[in-house]
Amino acid sequence: MKTDFHILTSWSLPGLITIGTLLLFMIQSTHANTIEDLQAIIPGQVGRWSAQTDDRVFDEKTIFSYIDGAAEVYRAYNFKRCLSRRYTTLNGPAIILDVFEMGSSEDAYGVFTHDLDGVKVAVGQDGRLRPGWLSFWRACYFVSIYMEEETAAAQQAVMELGRLAADNITGNSTTPEIIDMLPTVGLQNDTIRYLHHFIVLNYHYYLSDENILNISAETDAALAEYQIKKQSARMLLVKYPTAEIAVESRASFLKHYLPDADKKGMVLLENNKWAAINIHEKLLVIVLEADSRRLAEQLLDNVQ
Repeated sequence: MKTDFHILTSWSLPGLITIGTLLLFMIQSTHANTIEDLQAIIPGQVGRWSAQTDDRVFDEKTIFSYIDGAAEVYRAYNFKRCLSRRYTTLNGPAIILDVFEMGSSEDAYGVFTHDLDGVKVAVGQDGRLRPGWLSFWRACYFVSIYMEEETAAAQQAVMELGRLAADNITGNSTTPEIIDMLPTVGLQNDTIRYLHHFIVLNYHYYLSDENILNISAETDAALAEYQIKKQSARMLLVKYPTAEIAVESRASFLKHYLPDADKKGMVLLENNKWAAINIHEKLLVIVLEADSRRLAEQLLDNVQ
């Protein structure tokens, strides 16, 4: 954008200082702090619990030595690093803080949606508290805090630590755009999953051992459940980088999963549920199962 130089030079010094301060604030508020920043500012003392002397930081390779069974899930959301800190106290269970740095705020949200059990709490973004475990996301970070044994004092410390960690994470917390494309009527918010790896999709809804929808790091997908009156359904949206890939993926899905679909892309499944598929340029709209054909058609028509 071309700027008129004489306009800039005509501003007073106080005005420039004010604008400079505003720009600095905007930069600080839009860029998340680093793992090293969080390591330095997250308190090492919470109630009676004190951090052990050495934190551990894991990268894309060493994360398998820490959480071998679940490491692939984090890697599916562009995992960068993990800060792990252990808090201990006399005569009480240990508390473990894990701060996962993901590739983006959307990826942090995606990891969070992998497990949405628990009670909603006002900690970070969409905090969830389960027996012995608190999790939330903020900016490009997913935070997990758990106690090795659940006690009232340990839970209080976990909640306090969660709030302190969340308050010290800077940066924008944005959900993926594809989430806003889901029809809102009947949407069960606690069932929304965001992903861009077919293995993660299979964990929540098994389709095939093969990647028949061509889901990759360049695609965004949203899986959700619906309840409208007494009828239920499950929907999947997949947005591709190009319309050509979307067309190929539709053909692949029809061939491998809905070979008996009619000209409208709809079929009655063996379990007496309806499935359907539609395409809008780069977007595939799939009703995996619905209690009626009318409900399937309604969901297809109501995509934002």
